[in-house]
Amino acid sequence: MKVFNTLTRKKEEFKPLVAGKVSMYVCGPTVYNYIHIGNARSVIAFDTIRRYFEYRGYDVKYVSNFTDVDDKMINEARKEHTTVAELAERYIKAFIEDTEALNIQPAALHPRATHEIKEIIGFVQDLIDKGYAYEVDGDVYYRARKFPNYGQLSDQNIAELEEGASEHINEEEQNKKEDPIDFALWKAQKEDDEIAWNSPWGKGRPGWHIECSVMSTTYLGDTIDIHGGGQDLEFPHHENEIAQSEAKTGKKFVNYWMHNGFVTVGKQQEKMSKSLHNFVTVHDILKQIDPQVLRFYMSSVQYRRPINYSEDGLKQAETVLKRYQNTLRNLEARLQDKTDSLEDSILRDNLTQAKAEFIEAMDDDFNVQNALSVMYDLTSTLNTHLQEDKVDKPALKRAKKILIDWLEIFGVNFNENQAEDDTDIEKMIAERDAARKNKDWAESDRLRDQLQARGIVIEDTPQGTRWHRA
Repeated sequence: MKVFNTLTRKKEEFKPLVAGKVSMYVCGPTVYNYIHIGNARSVIAFDTIRRYFEYRGYDVKYVSNFTDVDDKMINEARKEHTTVAELAERYIKAFIEDTEALNIQPAALHPRATHEIKEIIGFVQDLIDKGYAYEVDGDVYYRARKFPNYGQLSDQNIAELEEGASEHINEEEQNKKEDPIDFALWKAQKEDDEIAWNSPWGKGRPGWHIECSVMSTTYLGDTIDIHGGGQDLEFPHHENEIAQSEAKTGKKFVNYWMHNGFVTVGKQQEKMSKSLHNFVTVHDILKQIDPQVLRFYMSSVQYRRPINYSEDGLKQAETVLKRYQNTLRNLEARLQDKTDSLEDSILRDNLTQAKAEFIEAMDDDFNVQNALSVMYDLTSTLNTHLQEDKVDKPALKRAKKILIDWLEIFGVNFNENQAEDDTDIEKMIAERDAARKNKDWAESDRLRDQLQARGIVIEDTPQGTRWHRA
């Protein structure tokens, strides 16, 4: 397998720290609002990557945090006249509901910043003791210039970072910092209503970057295989994580940095974000479309590429999903029918070749577009074979498993709930079949209309009547 490493800007052969195991940390949401489609892109992309590692036989330990304290949360809590803790609980619950609807596998752990305060304080104190951090009036800052290769991940030099930092910090903060590019590890409490914890430097709260360094090293170890997140996190968040973590542990923090592309909207393909007020929340869109369609749409583009969100894109995804669903239904119907089986060596070779091509595509930095092309071609082959008078049932059974396994990688599961009235439906279909045999077309049409009114789709095939719910 090869993955693109943001740090080296090239594809590298994936070699885990421990054979057969993958340690993976993905930055989670700041829980002050519902997640939008752009946030969901990262969640879906790394869930797809995780699922493919598992498909290839790896044991994946996947950790994704909740940022449940920061400036945005404090401001939103004030605006809503609630507490930061209550705000966090509400939107963590919403995140779980939305991601469950999208068939996101739960992380092995969802640590929260406010649950790691003791560890964060200890981490910051270590950095002070090593000379990488300093305290000023209750704030603690990291000496970024002291860390070798600072800026390497985001491909920026110190001069560029210094110029950018000078434009974005206020005079008060400028006077506190030794250097404009230094960043906060701990923030002193400014107002009495601000959430805060006691520390050696006075009451305050952690900075944004420190929490992920602490949670990653606490739950996955000083060095991990993969750290993921959106492209917007390369700087400053992930850059600062590297500086903090490696200064404290003296070890390489992450072997493979992976970043997903943005979701864009409109003809100008503008990045979707809360700050630009051009976002669509998952909470709202799931009221309008099938979650599996959104999930498949978002996972059908290679993770590093941008997705231009559109209604047309969703419709295309829905059409392709229906094709896979119908193919699986027809596979199951032919496996259950009474026709004799034959051995089709060409079909069996096609299955072997398709599986090899699918793995080759996904092993190449999770190239889902090429993998989906293999899937689409395979369904064409299968649909042609399914029309034959006799079919290779062992091969079709294998094909069914292959397709189900592949769709699972993309978070798609077509298991249909069995209703209590299946017996009644089967009875009506049998009556309709009898009417057709007796050429009683009026009765046949009447029964078909009744079934359609109950949401039952009827298909008349050479192998008999098939049905499914609309």
